[in-house]
Amino acid sequence: MEENKDMNFEDTMKKLEEIANELEKGDLDLDTSVTKFEEGMKLSKQCNKILEDAEKRISILINNGNAIEEQDFVPKAE
Repeated sequence: MEENKDMNFEDTMKKLEEIANELEKGDLDLDTSVTKFEEGMKLSKQCNKILEDAEKRISILINNGNAIEEQDFVPKAE
């Protein structure tokens, strides 16, 4: 398996989608399916980590008179 640590979120998701498509076809042997599944799980965890790291970095700066406060990003509910 290629090293995926340097892949960005979009590339990681694309690779994960490719693996899902391969598994959905159902024409892989058991060993290959298990290997693909393991790779997919690693990529899924990597996507989650990328999202968690991004969420931690996102903050909103609010100008409060002469002071600037930093607050955690809270997404709006749709």
